[in-house]
Amino acid sequence: MTEWTTSGAQEPELDASKLHVYHVALELHALSSTLVAALNRIVKDQLERASLSVVLNIAEAGGQRSRRDKARYYAIARGSATEVAALLDVLALRRLASPSAIRSGRRLAIRIVQMLTRMDQKLV
Repeated sequence: MTEWTTSGAQEPELDASKLHVYHVALELHALSSTLVAALNRIVKDQLERASLSVVLNIAEAGGQRSRRDKARYYAIARGSATEVAALLDVLALRRLASPSAIRSGRRLAIRIVQMLTRMDQKLV
């Protein structure tokens, strides 16, 4: 997403911020941080860490130049997105979040996994 200054000049942006998957990961992280009450500290912390890992590893991949390094960070991000989906299953099982919020989170996590898988395949 490009931001413009008041003078009309385009602000520089990092490679990751140009990726749709990065913005979906940010959306997942924002949702994840609101799902679990502070009383469930362990689950809340793990969900926030896993969703943050998705964002940060996509950003890290964006800063890499070699295909091999990009693929490694995309694979880590994909694994973290899968972890988020599993944590959402735990939330559903324990009834710690609303079913609609869990469905929204799972859709985002699955979408991220699909996008990262396609991106990884294009690197080969």
